[in-house]
Amino acid sequence: MGEASMRNTLNPLRNKFQRFNWGLTVLALPGFTLLVGFYFVPLFGLILPFKNINYQKGIWGSDWVGMKNFEFFFASQDAWRVTRNTVLLNFLFIMITLVVSIALALLLYELTRHYVKLYQTLLFMPYFISWVAASYILYALINPSLGVLPNLLEKMGVTPPNFYFEPELWPVILTFSYLWKNVGYMTLLYYTALLGIDPTYYEAAAIDGASRPQQVFHISIPTLMHIIILLTLLQIGKILSSDFGMFYFMTRNSGALYRTTDVIDTYVFRALRVTGDIGMASAVGLYQSVIGFILVIVSNMAVKRIDKDYSIF
Repeated sequence: MGEASMRNTLNPLRNKFQRFNWGLTVLALPGFTLLVGFYFVPLFGLILPFKNINYQKGIWGSDWVGMKNFEFFFASQDAWRVTRNTVLLNFLFIMITLVVSIALALLLYELTRHYVKLYQTLLFMPYFISWVAASYILYALINPSLGVLPNLLEKMGVTPPNFYFEPELWPVILTFSYLWKNVGYMTLLYYTALLGIDPTYYEAAAIDGASRPQQVFHISIPTLMHIIILLTLLQIGKILSSDFGMFYFMTRNSGALYRTTDVIDTYVFRALRVTGDIGMASAVGLYQSVIGFILVIVSNMAVKRIDKDYSIF
């Protein structure tokens, strides 16, 4: 009885072990290792903002300074400027890219498959161009002496501005640059979601006499609403984390443009390069992460109050 009872107990465990998919587990190991190595192991660095890093003593041996690194940043005249630029520019990028990418996705959905492949390629190509290469393209366009646009303005009898000394122009330039590079990627996400809509919805609407604009506003956009809200909430969570490459290389790190183009990421980079103060730079990075987390929670709560089905959690 003892052996039979033990065998009956072990059989379910053995069957469960045999059903375990080892192939998929091994396949997931590289991604899991990458996740742990880049997102969990560095978490010990959360102590850096609260220490005065001394290279001789090391990270663990350096003196604790509490909130002094945060006080140094917020007491400076740069804190408000870089926070304002980061939030306003990223909010502008999110809203304009959202509207344009949805409009392009709806237009692609109306085209035949042959033209869709052509336009997909044209839209998606800039996404693979680095900001370094894009900065040289922009420089060729707006260079004060040899640029295409200044020379064109001179021939039209208009005195061209020195773009790299005109901070008021750069929110527009950076918005167009961001849109040019990222709109193709976002368009494909929304276009893929549109392909998942059951065509019978459109057929039934057409039978009922709905026009194409009516089908878009009553079928396409409501169906896209889940992915629109999801992607927007995720982007809001990163609203304080700017694309360093764009703000640093496109502006050529011109000090004259800091008033409208200096963001938290470029400020931290300069702080590390000039002062080498790891504690202060880490404090600013933690400030970015905490505010981003709070924004995701608050935005999700606001969406949840409107409609629970559209919230992330």
